[in-house]
Amino acid sequence: MAKDGAGGGPDWNGLLKWSLAHGSDGTNPPRALSEEDRKWFMEAMQANTIDVVGRMKEIAQVMKTPNDVLQSHGVTPENIEGTFSDMLDELQEHVESIDMANDLHSIGGLDPLLGYLKNSHAGIRAKAAEVVSTVVQNNPKSQQLVMESNGLEPLLTNFRSDPSTTARTKALGAISSLIRNNQSGLAAFRLGNGHAALKDALGSDDARLQRKALHLTQYLLNNKADRNVAAEIGLPNQLIHLASSDDSGVREAALGGLLELARDKTPAASNALPDQDKLKDVLKSRIEGISAMDADDLQAAREERQLVDSLWKECYGEPSSLREKGLVVLPGEDAPQQPPPDVAGKMFEPPLRSWAAPRPAPAEDSDSGSGKKDPPLLLGP
Repeated sequence: MAKDGAGGGPDWNGLLKWSLAHGSDGTNPPRALSEEDRKWFMEAMQANTIDVVGRMKEIAQVMKTPNDVLQSHGVTPENIEGTFSDMLDELQEHVESIDMANDLHSIGGLDPLLGYLKNSHAGIRAKAAEVVSTVVQNNPKSQQLVMESNGLEPLLTNFRSDPSTTARTKALGAISSLIRNNQSGLAAFRLGNGHAALKDALGSDDARLQRKALHLTQYLLNNKADRNVAAEIGLPNQLIHLASSDDSGVREAALGGLLELARDKTPAASNALPDQDKLKDVLKSRIEGISAMDADDLQAAREERQLVDSLWKECYGEPSSLREKGLVVLPGEDAPQQPPPDVAGKMFEPPLRSWAAPRPAPAEDSDSGSGKKDPPLLLGP
């Protein structure tokens, strides 16, 4: 039996044929392997097995290496950003597993990763924040380790003032993952004046940053203390303004935040939505816009239709005119569940981590392509 395929790698077609011929489908009786077949099989398996912990240790070692040493090994200032971005891409793949994410600290990789949040290259700062987000997502142990390593501070700094909008957005995503269902992280976010940073992000002209900020705002509005802070700094009026944005994702997230405020019927929340006239005008405008949509746009605006109707009902005690026009539930659609779709929940679940989640949540969109890259060349021991 040949050990290698035509390209020099394992002969996987041969392995399939061999498996079928030796009864691996249960239709033929098993037979003893010859020593040659056993050796070939083990070589084929080992050739395609990566020592994940070993690779993570190598990456951690490179992240600790001073720049002058890197340059002596051929990593020039011109190619350092691309080289380290590829390395962080690989690390992110490994820490999709909760076990590997928790091992990152024990092998000495967490502190250097957090140090990359202060790197002089914007692309590396952004990618490091993305890896941190994956490490802490739905992972209380790693959340605690990052908090103990003071990881929230550089994330807040980048979110507030990084000159790169991409780095700001990635830092916000990591903050969202770090403080979600994490009381110590949430308390530190409040002490770090995180609400004011959110307000600043909502006022940006970048729709993606606005969407991320709105998602976190909606999550925070589930908490009474955060609702009070939001009211004090004027977030409700910003949400009303963003509910008429040209970006559909911004509109939906803003409407979701307003719905959270409207559902708070406690006496202290009586002024949660102070500008009712402006809110009513915005909702009327959205009803007109939705009513003028063609069939395809109506399908795409399903969540917005439901949110507008629910918000109108919460604020004014009656269904919106969308319901009278039959535009809340279109023919063939299921009736909306109560509450309407959780727009904020979309951003909090990275790929694979959902396997360990205590409850289901959609995966966040990935900016990476589908092509598989070879592992980047690392330094020697």
